[in-house]
Amino acid sequence: MEKLKNTIAKIEKVDEAVREKTQRRLDNLTKPQGSLGRLEELAKQVAAAAGNENPKIKNKVIFTMAGDHGVVEEGVSAFPKEVTPQMVYNFLRGGAGINVLARHVGARVIVVDMGVASKFKVQSSKFKVQSAKLKNFVNKKIAFGTKNMTKGPAMTRGEAIRSIEAGIEVFEDELTRGIDIAGTGDMGIGNTTPSSAIAAAITGAGVEDVVGRGTGLDDKALANKIEVIKKALAVNRPDPKDPLDVLSKVGGFEIGGLAGVILASAANRIPVVIDGFISGAAALVAYRLEPKVKDYMIAAHCSVEKGHRIILNFMGVKPLLDFDLRLGEGTGAALGMGIAEASIKILTEMATFESAGVSEKADNKKRVETNIV
Repeated sequence: MEKLKNTIAKIEKVDEAVREKTQRRLDNLTKPQGSLGRLEELAKQVAAAAGNENPKIKNKVIFTMAGDHGVVEEGVSAFPKEVTPQMVYNFLRGGAGINVLARHVGARVIVVDMGVASKFKVQSSKFKVQSAKLKNFVNKKIAFGTKNMTKGPAMTRGEAIRSIEAGIEVFEDELTRGIDIAGTGDMGIGNTTPSSAIAAAITGAGVEDVVGRGTGLDDKALANKIEVIKKALAVNRPDPKDPLDVLSKVGGFEIGGLAGVILASAANRIPVVIDGFISGAAALVAYRLEPKVKDYMIAAHCSVEKGHRIILNFMGVKPLLDFDLRLGEGTGAALGMGIAEASIKILTEMATFESAGVSEKADNKKRVETNIV
């Protein structure tokens, strides 16, 4: 608990003075004021979060955290839990969607076992995982999956705290290698179920309003999923004012780990790009633990999972994209990182009216002579 308390205590408000300086710089670039819209808002947010009016985005890191869920035995997923470790091996081989998009934006992916219900043989010939890639794999396993939350708490309160602190530890270790911007991602069959439960518990929204089809449930399976979540909430009665209680009773180990990454990012003045619904549930936990994290969070997109929009609205965070994404893994975060980097390049590389010799707006008293050949 000490690490969690210390991390929260380090989180400060973003630098508003830097935000104002960044606004003045943006207003003097060779364009009509505000003409780059959300890109300008994003540049200000990144600068204010970093406390630097000339931030650089070079080291991009996506933390993809994996865990299994006991509630899967209730038939809430279209895929079996065996897919979770299989996909982790795919991440380590570099063949998943997150690997492709991370390479595209120049980010490194850190894969973390937070609670997968199997042991990993990272040098297994069956999966052809090369030992050279072990540097991107971190074992922080809390347990071999959570318990079935329809029968009692998914985990103990102590395990919930450990999961968050494990996420903090992974972030702090990677920070020694350099992080300018972080991203969150997830893997865990059935994890839209605990995410929906967290969303309903904390926001107060109805279960039917936050539950989606996950990996592709039909109508019958969706109705079952809704009833399973209602049962879990009734059995456990999570306290919406206590995010640790919510996480422990209806959450997941990877969700706790991602909450830790978000808190650690804010504590170190590093902007963090939030992926989809599961990352959104983690962000909700982090936000309830310390509301100041909101200004460090960049919502990459709004997931097809309808509960995600409810989470974002509850926190007052506006997504960058609406691409009908629902893969997870950190794929949306990778795209968001590319946009964040573009916004900073606009801020730091675009010429001002004065440096370019371009005349300013007619009603601006300060004119410069046009000198373009």
